[in-house]
Amino acid sequence: MRTHNNADVSVDAMLEDLRRLVEVESPSRDLDALRASARTVAAVVESRLGGEAVLVESEAGPHVRWTGGGVPRVLILGHHDTVFPLGTLERRPFRVEDGRATGPGVFDMLGGLVQAVHGLAALDDLSGVEILVTADEEVGSGSSRALIEERALACGAVLVLEGAAEGGHLKTGRKGCGTFEVRVKGRASHAGLEPEAGVNALVEAAHQVLDIAALGRPEIGTTVTPTVASAGAADNVVPADATVWVDVRVETLKEKERIESAFAALAPHLDEADIVVRGEVGRPPMPESASSHLVEMAQTLMPGIKGVAVGGGSDGNFTAALGVPTLDGLGAVGGGAHADHEYLVIGMMAERAQLITGLVKAIRGASRE
Repeated sequence: MRTHNNADVSVDAMLEDLRRLVEVESPSRDLDALRASARTVAAVVESRLGGEAVLVESEAGPHVRWTGGGVPRVLILGHHDTVFPLGTLERRPFRVEDGRATGPGVFDMLGGLVQAVHGLAALDDLSGVEILVTADEEVGSGSSRALIEERALACGAVLVLEGAAEGGHLKTGRKGCGTFEVRVKGRASHAGLEPEAGVNALVEAAHQVLDIAALGRPEIGTTVTPTVASAGAADNVVPADATVWVDVRVETLKEKERIESAFAALAPHLDEADIVVRGEVGRPPMPESASSHLVEMAQTLMPGIKGVAVGGGSDGNFTAALGVPTLDGLGAVGGGAHADHEYLVIGMMAERAQLITGLVKAIRGASRE
């Protein structure tokens, strides 16, 4: 796949900026680390695009916002938080070898940010372009969602810099996703002397896990997966407390509503057990219709590229649910998101940057017609 856009970008310069970002670790919820990361993102944006990148403070850490001025027409959306704890960089430092860049966050999604900035830098005119790089995407975007939605509505089109789908393709549909926490309250007693005096929270949790797993309808794209459980404190005590965490993915709003209602209706099996459920499908489904004309633009610029639906969520779910045209998966080509083998394909960096250049030109041109 080759872009028809001939904007000049430097791969060496992109790798320099990528190293700069990767070497400032940015685990979600670590406010000090995220402040340092946000400052670094802002510095990279300012050095390549000029102007001022503003840090928008939040309880989850600073978001970075930059604007090229003029009437807003396109929002470049990304995040600078990663899933890797402090110290990962020492064990897995940034490296460039065998045509790949490796290190924590290169694919998800620092590489995409760098490509976008350099793609924009190739434009003679940056008016109408906004960049928003959030600090909490990996943990649900609780503090950034309102700002994301506000700017998406203001701009009217969104390009999301999450990593590309397999084969370098774009992401045109995403499942809605969320996490539920089911807390079970029982009553402790001596497991040997009088187990009948207790209410076994672990046994109740086991019933709940089976009920919850039965909610899935994989044939229509709904998966309901218990992922983490904990119970008890000692091996000779009937456990009084248990907790189950559940990952949920849905393709339609109807299924979102069904799943949320089913969790709200969970009832205990054991007498005197109590259940408290927290959570929701926080990211609504991203319908493929939200990206239709943007995909056509991308295919004109890069013949052979396709749009695919994927199971993971992103901040594009929020913007697409508002009816704002949204195209996702525009970031790095590579793989291994959230894993030690994460990598970015260096040979695709220039083309992906040029794709951003061409899309921004096309979107601004269409909005002026």
